[in-house]
Amino acid sequence: MKDKEKDVVKSTLEDFESRVRQRKSFDQQWQLNMNFYMGNQYCDVGYGGFVREVDKQYFWQEREVFNHIAPIIDIRLSKLSKIKPKMHILPSTNEEEDIYTAKVGKKILDAVSARMNLMGKINQATKWSEICGTSFYKITWNSHLGQVVALEDDGKKIKTGDVEISVCSPFEIYPDSSTHETLSDCQSIIHARAYSTTQIKQMFGVDVEGKDVNVYALDGTTSALGGLGLGGLATKLIETTRRNSAIVLEKYVKPNEEFPEGRLIIIAGDKLVFDGEMPYLNGADGKREFPFVRQICNEEVGSFWGVSMISRLIPIQRAYNAVKNRKHEYLNRLTMGVLAVEDGSVDIDNLEEEGLAPGKILVYRQGANAPEFLGGENVPSDFDKEEDRLLREFSTLSGTSEVGTMDSVSSTLSGVALELLIDENETRLIFTTESIKQAIKTAGKHILRLYKQFANFPRLIKITGENGELDVFYFRGSDISSDDVQFDTDNESNDTLSQRRTMIFNLLDKGLLCDENGKISNSMKAKIMQNIGFGVWEDAVDLSDLHLKNADGENFKMAQGVLVQTKAIDEHQLHINQHIAFMLKTLYKEEVDKNVEQIFLQHIQSHKEALEEIEKGE
Repeated sequence: MKDKEKDVVKSTLEDFESRVRQRKSFDQQWQLNMNFYMGNQYCDVGYGGFVREVDKQYFWQEREVFNHIAPIIDIRLSKLSKIKPKMHILPSTNEEEDIYTAKVGKKILDAVSARMNLMGKINQATKWSEICGTSFYKITWNSHLGQVVALEDDGKKIKTGDVEISVCSPFEIYPDSSTHETLSDCQSIIHARAYSTTQIKQMFGVDVEGKDVNVYALDGTTSALGGLGLGGLATKLIETTRRNSAIVLEKYVKPNEEFPEGRLIIIAGDKLVFDGEMPYLNGADGKREFPFVRQICNEEVGSFWGVSMISRLIPIQRAYNAVKNRKHEYLNRLTMGVLAVEDGSVDIDNLEEEGLAPGKILVYRQGANAPEFLGGENVPSDFDKEEDRLLREFSTLSGTSEVGTMDSVSSTLSGVALELLIDENETRLIFTTESIKQAIKTAGKHILRLYKQFANFPRLIKITGENGELDVFYFRGSDISSDDVQFDTDNESNDTLSQRRTMIFNLLDKGLLCDENGKISNSMKAKIMQNIGFGVWEDAVDLSDLHLKNADGENFKMAQGVLVQTKAIDEHQLHINQHIAFMLKTLYKEEVDKNVEQIFLQHIQSHKEALEEIEKGE
């Protein structure tokens, strides 16, 4: 390794170690959050900076866990999983070409969302952000994906490449400072992840020395839970080692005066794998940006990391566990009793082992006082009051109060009042839902910009609609002229099937879905049936859409040099317009293949001749 490369490796590793130390306090809070979510709630951060178990003070002490955090997070995740925004692209201008490319962009996003299970990744990232406060999407270009376009001499396949989306936990991301409030404020980001030496060999083609790498893992062990003679099992997050592995560091540096195109340094173990400019033009106006999108639960002022709801619920959960356990200890004293015995009057060992079983003959020394129970009191009402107050605090802080239960809502409330309560309950999740939607929108922009940069070959994409119909089209990077991603609606969290049906039926009653003749077109019928949940019942389709899709398929074939014959059932004028639009926006943007141009002209001429024959017959 050259001296310059050694300096790069050394400085990068030192920078990484410095960031690890700076972020230590956040790591501890995330570990604590995960332990409380999994039910290991008798733990705390010790003086050494590690999460430690808190032992019992007495053998009889009640240490049960009454986990309210897990169901609260599950309820929040269920509500947030309803966010399924439908993205569309705003055209850059009102010209027909830009409107067409905007439609292409929407189809690309739909196809990528379906192929990569984007909703599943969103739910995964949301769970990380709900538990730890922050999560990240990493959107990159993988040259090993896509369709095979050629073979090398050694038989290795050359593929077109494709977008790759992965979810990163906050444990993997290291900003240059935790005081930055957004990704754009950071000057550099380090992504660190542990891989086995075999994986590193496959990824980068280098051999690195395998070591024991510290990673976090789940472990189910017996903790100091339970009560009198009872033990408990709690799943906890522990730090363990991953053998024969190494850490891969990816350091992304934003463009600056020293590195106008940015800088990417990749180190596997202690070897420099790559040192060059940032590869992705994923920013606005063709700028290079970090390939990450941040998603948070709640924002904390002056911090890069979001705040999890669990961090706010931990004090309440500890207080609730304490109240319930102290209440049960009080009940144990009342039911089992506390026996007062004169010294030497009875066999203490026998009394401790067997207690006062029903029918037991208790023998005590003649002349001594008989053993007696100390007087007990009733359970104080303060226990119940404090328990109810803590339960209300759980609901208030988490925003998951169950409005529909009979215990929490009076049956005398009107429908309007109930609707207001539901709206108020949902508003508590607005900040989190806005963060999720903004992350999805930014991810959509990254996807389109990567395709525009790397999709040099024509690509075939298939989309299956809700009706089961197959939409096939092809595109290349030059077809993407706008990345202005927007959402069709803003109320996905409240848009249930019943609400959507009610809205559509109201629009039908008002006649707002009819055309100028007061009739509902076939395409509108299909959309109505889809949105009320019966899309497969309606098979009527718009013939114009079918003709346009057919013309797009002909464009793809002719661009490959195949002469396509016109058909008697063709809507010739639609075909002519679609073929001409393709030639203007794609064929003539590059060096024209005269053979392909002649095929298009000949095909268009055959459509014109057929159209003239039809007009003469009329």
